[in-house]
Amino acid sequence: MKLSNVAVGAALIVASVATGASAENRFVSVGTGGVTGVYYPTGGAICRLVNKTRKEHGIRCSVESTGGSVYNINTIQNGELEFGVAQSDVQANAYDGRAQWEGKPFGELRSVFSVHPEPVTMLTSKDSGVNNYTDLKGKKVNIGNAGSGQYATWQLLEKEGIVNTGDLALATELKSAEAGSALCDGKIDAYYWLVGHPSASTQETVSTCDARLVNFEGKAIDDLVDKYSFYRKATIPAGMYNNAEDINTFGVGATFVSSAAVPDDVVYTLVKAVFENFDDFKKLHPAFKNLKEEEMIKDSLTAPLHDGAVKYYKERGWM
Repeated sequence: MKLSNVAVGAALIVASVATGASAENRFVSVGTGGVTGVYYPTGGAICRLVNKTRKEHGIRCSVESTGGSVYNINTIQNGELEFGVAQSDVQANAYDGRAQWEGKPFGELRSVFSVHPEPVTMLTSKDSGVNNYTDLKGKKVNIGNAGSGQYATWQLLEKEGIVNTGDLALATELKSAEAGSALCDGKIDAYYWLVGHPSASTQETVSTCDARLVNFEGKAIDDLVDKYSFYRKATIPAGMYNNAEDINTFGVGATFVSSAAVPDDVVYTLVKAVFENFDDFKKLHPAFKNLKEEEMIKDSLTAPLHDGAVKYYKERGWM
């Protein structure tokens, strides 16, 4: 389903619920991110499990590559997507009415479950002289495309006085899929993003031009983590890429979200498809390897759980 047809799918859901029409007319779409990140395969993994049993429940799931967290939540709010993957900080901002939603909270936003942790991951060229985010002054840095969670995180860091776009020699707004090649081509000195590990795109950049992972740490970061509950300290282990030592950073959680307007039985069906095939789900991406069911229904969730999800979790005795 193309994005232009997503609204049609949403309308079909409403129509089938309202009229009792055949469940064969029910379509849902999942907003993700760039195809080289982890959000896209996350959405694909979820849809694969839903579609596996669609003859039983009549719901067909499709995955969309999008601009990322902010875009996904905005599009859910507009009724053009039923589900999306979003950073936990962006989820919190939308529900509480901060940042892009200042004064206009999305009160109908609903959590479904959390997925993988997403550490802030900064890569630099080997000759950049950057060893920590505090070394970015005078450098050419990619801060992410508008609509991405990466860009939203940069805006919050700037608001808190931790980074300053004006200090950079150049601030580019490339999509995460474009940043690695820009770094290796010498167009930028560094880029950062929030991603689950191991990340194929990160590995490709490291392998292509011997890029380095560097720290994103310090007192200002400690204070930030203390101030905002959706942030947590994080470590990228030594040897995961070409890093001889642990990379110290912070991060968020990737969360799967929806809207209260999406029917309970649709959300229930999706959640059931994931958790009753949980071993299969964990095998669909390396970033899912250490997921635990009980943690996924409470960690990083800053909007209320959808009633359809709650119904399933209560049936399983998790709530």
